[in-house]
Amino acid sequence: MSADKSTSWSYAEDLPAEDDVLLRARERSYELGVKPISPGVGAVLTVLAAASKAQTVVEVGSGAGVSGVCLLRGLGPQAVLTTIDVDVEHLKAAREAFLESGSPANRTRTISGRAADVLPRLTDSAYDLVFIDADKPNFPRYVEQAVRLLKTGGTLVINDALDKDRVSNPAARDSTTVVLRQVGKSIRDDDRLASAMLPTGDGLLVAVKK
Repeated sequence: MSADKSTSWSYAEDLPAEDDVLLRARERSYELGVKPISPGVGAVLTVLAAASKAQTVVEVGSGAGVSGVCLLRGLGPQAVLTTIDVDVEHLKAAREAFLESGSPANRTRTISGRAADVLPRLTDSAYDLVFIDADKPNFPRYVEQAVRLLKTGGTLVINDALDKDRVSNPAARDSTTVVLRQVGKSIRDDDRLASAMLPTGDGLLVAVKK
């Protein structure tokens, strides 16, 4: 990346202004050892949620509430966010963030459990947006389930899709990078999806179900 490109990326990441609710959610995430989404990714999530007019959203990996608050801020007053996380402490932090954001309790649903077990129990073609930010070795399974869950016109968003710039480096062959590289290619080649890779954060892969 050229110096100018690097500066522009940093500028775009720092441009969103986060309020005390998000800053406190970030602080809780750091205390729990959770890497939250970047401010740039948060802003994109809010825009995508608003632009898609999503009413039903699934979040795989709570991020201790940072991503959920960003999604909720783009959703309409009747929309419902379902957050799945295997760690109950992470879900507790997410619920605290949702409460502080002023979101009514009936707009959020938190499910404790392995996403690989929970996602198959959710209804086919019932969701407008699925955001994946969890254990990367299981991304292929999560993506398969996400496509099943999405309505026609629904949006799939995958965080950390460039894996700290390793995905674009053919010499990088560690297992996580290989998985993310395969996920990117499988989504690109899936006739059911129209997709784009955004350089926001550590890579944001966005796809729409045709």
